[in-house]
Amino acid sequence: MTQPVSPPRYDSGKAPAADPPHAWRTLAGRADLRTLSLLGVLAVLILIGGITKPDEFLDTRNLQLVLTQASVIGVVTVGMTFVITSGGIDLSVGAIVALASVWATTVATQEYGFAGILFAAVAVGVGCGLVNGLLVAYGGMVPFIATLAMLASARGLALQITDGRTQIVTIDSVLSLGERDAYVLGVPPLVLVFGLVTVIGWLVLNRTTFGRRTVAVGGNAEAARLAGIDVRRQRLYLYLLSGLCCGIAAFLLIILAGSGQNTNGNLYELDAIAAAIIGGTLLSGGRGTITGSVLGVLIFTTITDIFALNNLQSDVQQIAKGAIIVAAVLVQRRTASTT
Repeated sequence: MTQPVSPPRYDSGKAPAADPPHAWRTLAGRADLRTLSLLGVLAVLILIGGITKPDEFLDTRNLQLVLTQASVIGVVTVGMTFVITSGGIDLSVGAIVALASVWATTVATQEYGFAGILFAAVAVGVGCGLVNGLLVAYGGMVPFIATLAMLASARGLALQITDGRTQIVTIDSVLSLGERDAYVLGVPPLVLVFGLVTVIGWLVLNRTTFGRRTVAVGGNAEAARLAGIDVRRQRLYLYLLSGLCCGIAAFLLIILAGSGQNTNGNLYELDAIAAAIIGGTLLSGGRGTITGSVLGVLIFTTITDIFALNNLQSDVQQIAKGAIIVAAVLVQRRTASTT
């Protein structure tokens, strides 16, 4: 009786793949190293600020101000981190913040009180994100071009709405959130919102299917499609998420400034991208870290505060930021080449 023949085993000549648990431990170790490095940089900056201006920098009010200012751009950066992780880019976040802030502070909107302002800011942000997502995901446009067009359009519309004037907020329930009486155990409400957005963003990126799909699309969109992921829909959701974060940031900025201006959010796109990059998010996509992005925001905000307290010119500050960005990108390339 003929014995069944087993299919031949082909030897590819390659070494067996690395043990997945070991690979994950390696990635986790590198992530911890990046986080510790960023914490070290932040500690050095705090030390510099404490040495150069000890009374002003270490004052509780100044530290609260630093965290409050970091909250607005920090919320934008959380959304930006998701987009970059997917291999995209969003150059329109600053303009969307400006448009949302002025739309939410018009006289007609303020007639609806606190809820009207909050709804308008979030709705405008999500609406702009929807347009970006449709153009990129279903229109086939390059993210750089699509979001650049949104940047120009949103800025122009914000200017048209305000006619170049500042729109003052008159709703007490909104303004009161920026006062010290509203602080919770010494923590400003804006910082609490930033913390909540950060926690939710971390959980979504690291503990949900949505986050895994985002990383997969950024790593290899074609492989993700073959694995059953709807790449276009995923990209649409990501730009919606970015728009939502811009709407929330616009509302926080309204509380902080007590007004809406067409110049709001100036260069937010650069700050958000820079914070995400130095935090460890790959500009080419496939890897993102919310923790690193938040630390990047805190580093840039602390640098700005130290320069302001020491009366240093803003051009020197921009040069310092540029040097940090270049160094971060070089470190990323070196890390990628050794992976």
